[in-house]
Formats: sequence, structure tokens, C-alpha cells
Amino acid sequence: MTTSLEQSTPAALVDPEEAVLAVARRAREASRTLATATRATKDAALHAMADALVAATDRVLAANVQDVERERAAGMSPGLLDRLALTPERVAAIADALRELAALPDPVGEVVRGSTLPNGLRLRQVRVPMGVVGMIYEARPNVTVDAAGLALKSGNAVVLRGGSAAARSNEVVVRVLADALEAQGLPGDLVQSVDAWGRPGAVALMHARGLVDVLVPRGGADLIATVVREATVPVIETGVGNCHLYVDASADHADALAILLNSKTQRVGVCNAVETLLVHRDVADTFLPAALTALATAGVTVHGDEVTLTHVPAGAAAVPATEEDWGTEYLSLDLAVRVVEDLDAAVAHVRRWSTGHTEAIVTRDLRASERFVAEVDAAAVIVNASTRFTDGGQFGLGAEIGISTQKLHARGPMGLSELTTTKWVVHGDGHVRP
Repeated sequence: MTTSLEQSTPAALVDPEEAVLAVARRAREASRTLATATRATKDAALHAMADALVAATDRVLAANVQDVERERAAGMSPGLLDRLALTPERVAAIADALRELAALPDPVGEVVRGSTLPNGLRLRQVRVPMGVVGMIYEARPNVTVDAAGLALKSGNAVVLRGGSAAARSNEVVVRVLADALEAQGLPGDLVQSVDAWGRPGAVALMHARGLVDVLVPRGGADLIATVVREATVPVIETGVGNCHLYVDASADHADALAILLNSKTQRVGVCNAVETLLVHRDVADTFLPAALTALATAGVTVHGDEVTLTHVPAGAAAVPATEEDWGTEYLSLDLAVRVVEDLDAAVAHVRRWSTGHTEAIVTRDLRASERFVAEVDAAAVIVNASTRFTDGGQFGLGAEIGISTQKLHARGPMGLSELTTTKWVVHGDGHVRP
């Protein structure tokens, strides 16, 4: 087995930079085996990886318990602990995501466009793999599997830096996936981790230009900013999710309440959870009392403006909102709430504080919805539905490698197509340029 952390790098390579570059070279060599791999080969490997994960559930969970208990003792927040924790059901769901990827069309070889020029040259622009994809992420062992599956299906090798919080979980998961690939006759080096070399290894991965084709950071604002600032490898920037939900004057209150609770409380430690609620002043007196009561029942602490605080029910957790609250991605049972004058004020607030991830409006006014969609600049703009739908699986893309909040190459949930680039294929018949 050549992919375990103990065996993948010769003992002499103790320098983190040299060790990571060795990993990247093996990844690049392994990626070449996928250049001619058929969809059937890749899909069989995805099913094998899924089956291997399920079979190794006890091993994976035992390692995960070590990570969770260590991080709980270190004071990790409940929201991040929820991201880190695995259960038998979550392992099964992660495996199912690999099977769902196998059922999706293979993007490699897809003809994006093509034509025959007047001189007879035949042109095709086709999708091809990136080559080697690097991932730097925090406390998310499910991302290890998602990244491996997406990379394989799109014809790429992947090099992972999953962070110290999930070190034991990721070590076991990477080993299980690599073993499954080798059992299918594919190189285990298609899925590798550089966690063994800590932060210096992460820095080396950021600087592995020429060996790593693209780097995707996924995590908190500090991690993403560090990668964007330090990397010499091209970066697709994923963003934090300071997501807003605006309840318009015409909103159906029952719908708005259901959407609010789902967006905020279904799972708090995720980037598509809503962090700020904006309410039109005309419905503040009727919507807020019920909404704040429901939020209090769900254990949410409200950070409210002056008008909001007048509607907080007795005994509910509430504090005055500060300027900092409007820009905070809580990842916890906290919610900033503000009453706004109208749609213009709501849009202005979103423009000021949005991180460009997901913004939502609840309204029965078609014109209001159209204005919100047109004027709000975000990777996903949602009308009358929960922000929790901004997700590769929910969008039918299969698992996602992240949600891009930048505008170049990829934006929104990044699935298979976003892990490819294109090449031009030109066929002639002895053509020479005059």
C-alpha cells in the first residue's frame, strides 16, 4: 500500500516542502491514468469506494470519536463539532453521495461548442480534467470523500489537507479510499493527504505551482484569506456564508416562518445557514412576534435592532445588535434581526454585508422578487425557499467540492463540470495558414 501517511513518503524526506512536492508528483503521475479511463472504469471505482467506506464504518467512527473528543475538550464550538462529527447514518449518506456521482454523466469529453470554418478546419472545444486538484479545508471529514469522488469522476487526482481537527478521521478515510482504488486497478495515489506535515505542508501545497493545477480552500474566513493571499497555485475561492433572508411586506407568513426556521436551525454550522433576518416594517408587528417566539423555542439567541427587541417574548434570549453582528457568520444558534423600511433598504443592507454566498426573499410580489434577483449580487439568489438549498447535492450536481463566491471560472456549488477545463481540438487536411 503506497498511500498511507507512514508509507507514502520515504523516511529521508523529512522536510515538509520536499515531502509535499513528492506527493504532488505522484498525484500528477497517477492523474495520467485517468486521461483515457472510461466512464465505466470510473463509475466502478466510485461504487467500490462507497462499498469500502460502508464496510469500514466502525474504523472510521472510532477514529472520528478521537477527533471529536479532542476538539470538544479544546473548546470547539457546537456548530463546528457538528461538522466534524460522523455517525453511521452520515457515513452511509457520504457513501450514497459517491454512488450518486457514479450515476451522473461524465463531463470529460463533453463538446462545449464546435464548428467547421469556411476553410474546412473542424474545431471542437471539449472538457478535459484539470489534472491535480488541491483542497485545504477544516474539520469536515465528509469533504475528504466528496473531493475524492468528484476528482475521480472528473478525471483528476486530489491532494488533501484536512486540518488537525479531523486528522484521525481523514487518515482512515484516505486509506480506505486508496485501498478501494487499488483493488479496482487504479493508483491509490489518486487520493492523498498531506496532513502529516501540518501547517508547513499546507504552505508547501499552496506553493506547488506546476504540480498542482488548482487549489480550493474551504473553511472559515481566515483560512480562505490566507490561501488566497499566500498561494502561488491558481485558487478558486470559496466564501463564508453571511446569508440573509428578507421577509417582504407581501410575504405569506406561514411560508416565511417555515423558511426561516429551516434556514437557521436545521443545521447551524454550515455556510448556507441564514445569519441575518430582515423584515419589512409593514409586517414587523404581525410577523416578528410569532417568528421570535419560534426562534426562542428552537434555542436561538436574537441579536436585534431597537424595533426587533420590542417584540421579543418574555424569557427569550436576545441582545442588542451591534454593527459587528451584521457582518458575522455565526455558525451557531444566533441570528441578527433587523426591521427595514422597504425593499430598497433590504437590498442596500444585503449589498453592504453580503459575502456573496446565498441571499433569499420571501414575497408574493412578482415585481419585488424580480428586483431582488436582479439587484442582489450573490452566487445564489433564492425566492420563497430556504437558503439551505444552496448545495451541490440539492442542485442535482452530486457532491460538491465547495461553493465558489468568486466570478471567474466557477460560481456557486462546484460539481463535476467545475473541476474541468477545456481544450480546443482542431482537425485539418493539410491546411496551412496563408
